[in-house]
Amino acid sequence: MQQNSQTIDYPQAIEYYENAIEVEPDVKSHYWHLGLYLLLQGKEQEAQLTWLMAITEGNEEEIRLWTTELTQLLYQEIQQQAKLENYKQAWIISQHLREIDFHHVNNLLFNLYLATQLEILDDEYFEELSITNVLQEPNISLEPELFSEVLYLLVEYPPLHRLTLELAKSVLASASNLYDYNYIIASAAIKLESALRNSEFAAQLLETYIAIDPNDREVLIRLAFCYQITGQHVQGINTAKKLLSISTNLVDKVFYNHLLIRGLLISAGAWEEACLAIEQQKSLISSVIQESSRILEDARIMRLYTSMYFFPYIVDTPQVIRPMQNQLMNLCVKNFELNLGEKINQYRHQRTSSTTSKKVLKIGYLSHYLKQHSVGWIARWLFKHHDADNFKIYSYIINPRLHDSLQEFFIESSHQAHSIDTIESVSQLTEQILKDEIDILVDLDSITFDFIFEVLAVKPAPIQVTWLGWDASGLPSIDYFIADPYVLPEESQSYYSEKIWRLPETYVAVGGFEIQTPTLRREQIDIPADGIIYFVGQKDYKRHLENTRLQLKIIKQVPNSYLLIKGYSDVEACQRFYEKLAKEEGIDPKNLRFISQDPTELIHRANLAIADIVLDTYPYNGATTTLETLWLGIPLVTRVGQQFAARNSYTMMINAGITEGIAWTDEEYVEWGVRLGKDEKLRQEISWKLRQGRKNAPLWDAEKFTREMEKAYQQMWLKYLETKEG
Repeated sequence: MQQNSQTIDYPQAIEYYENAIEVEPDVKSHYWHLGLYLLLQGKEQEAQLTWLMAITEGNEEEIRLWTTELTQLLYQEIQQQAKLENYKQAWIISQHLREIDFHHVNNLLFNLYLATQLEILDDEYFEELSITNVLQEPNISLEPELFSEVLYLLVEYPPLHRLTLELAKSVLASASNLYDYNYIIASAAIKLESALRNSEFAAQLLETYIAIDPNDREVLIRLAFCYQITGQHVQGINTAKKLLSISTNLVDKVFYNHLLIRGLLISAGAWEEACLAIEQQKSLISSVIQESSRILEDARIMRLYTSMYFFPYIVDTPQVIRPMQNQLMNLCVKNFELNLGEKINQYRHQRTSSTTSKKVLKIGYLSHYLKQHSVGWIARWLFKHHDADNFKIYSYIINPRLHDSLQEFFIESSHQAHSIDTIESVSQLTEQILKDEIDILVDLDSITFDFIFEVLAVKPAPIQVTWLGWDASGLPSIDYFIADPYVLPEESQSYYSEKIWRLPETYVAVGGFEIQTPTLRREQIDIPADGIIYFVGQKDYKRHLENTRLQLKIIKQVPNSYLLIKGYSDVEACQRFYEKLAKEEGIDPKNLRFISQDPTELIHRANLAIADIVLDTYPYNGATTTLETLWLGIPLVTRVGQQFAARNSYTMMINAGITEGIAWTDEEYVEWGVRLGKDEKLRQEISWKLRQGRKNAPLWDAEKFTREMEKAYQQMWLKYLETKEG
């Protein structure tokens, strides 16, 4: 009587097996099934007696065999009940299986899973199961997929992290094939980093694997990232160097060197070494391009995709860097197409939606950063003001973050929202975009996140656009890059593979920023009421050595002035970097002040108001920080360059209605900084103009900006139809 337990009539099944036992009393499987159905009917004692009566009749070998048969049946039923989401029922069966075979390690793991679903898991329950003790026994046969599922849930329970680490160590120590688990550990670490924002525990989890296999490259990569995020700079740099030392593959060396550059820039004090690493990166990438390397592994291609990310932070030579970026992306796509074969053509020709000029356009936004992040704070205004009658908005959120209110806004503001973990198949996301019949896919991340490479290379939408992010990626499958009259020079099109689509006034606009009560006061940081505060609050990557020297020259020339520096990953490393340069420039380090990150963006903005002048970074300007500065009416000094990243603040200032503080040379940067520090009246005039600009300046008219973006989308669609007809 083998049936799906979802459709079984339990009283009838009980009667059936009672009759079967009368007819065939020696067939033990009848007892196993009878006991199971009694248990499912809630008759636990009767079930136990039924099993006990059958098992105790045999000799030692028979008892062992019968126990194995019974445990297999119960374990299968546990899995079945769990699939039906009958977690309480599955848990009850699992508890009985524990009594029959306490050493059934997969049942113990499944019991942990069920305890999370029933929300009864705590450290006492965890320890009572004694899984780590069972794992130390010989000949353990653990199911890696089950461990993966359990681990992925356990990382969400911070109070259990100590026990989770012990479990991971025991599992790895007992593994017959260690490589079954490297992907599992790495995936759990990614969840900890991205969704749970707990890179410290992610590093500890990865270290459990590295302790057994010190040269596993995939785990070392994730570990280097975690070390860098948590401010363990020496470990992060050394891990990247180790990867470089054990690699013989040219493409791998490019990615590992990219990791090294990241670690060196975050550490603040390793500027010269970072510049050398950038030169090495240029040489490595040139070799990859010249050799036209054949890359068989998609993971390696994806890593090349981000390998030029740090160039704009150190050099402002788009006429050199952009062509190299374009060539590298062409090589990546060429290899990807060779690997994917006919499948890529199937994806590209699956489109069946309407191709008329008069239609509601489906716009898809693809990003890892639709959350509390610079991209999220800016993009939210477009979502808020989109015309729902003429545009359907779809969001594709990569590695969603738990408990993020801004991410919830994007989900609620979309016609449809899809959340995708990077541990899932890229094809799943691509197929979802195809299924949604997106007309224009907008990439918000550019080369900041490698997961999107394959999606964009497939080109699941007829039109693909890059907006926000880092800069244009150079992917040949991207049609347009959104800009404006200021953020890119007129000659830029010559070194962009994408068509530059210039909006009439500004490529970005926001309706303002929420602000909370400030928590930072002058007396807390020992700055007098009449002191002039210059503020630098950009991330570590943006602290270019020469630009920092210019900031210090300004402080030197303005009496009673102070440079207030907000540290990000490591305040102490930042302090050493600035104090060393201050001494070289003949400035007393007492004129420097250092503060840590604020707990929220709203408090950060409130505390930003302490500044008299904000000093922008170069060759990579601020973006969201610049918007916040201008919204608060604080004068800003920016150095304008040639690349997109070096002209962000320039276009924002123009579109906020001011030109004071825009410098075209290093000398002008210092001159504006000194002038603003010494001229209080000028600062007040700028502040007044900025506040007045809130009423009608393009930078703050998010609704008008949205109409311009929508107009651009419609024009892009018409051009696409013309090309299709032609």
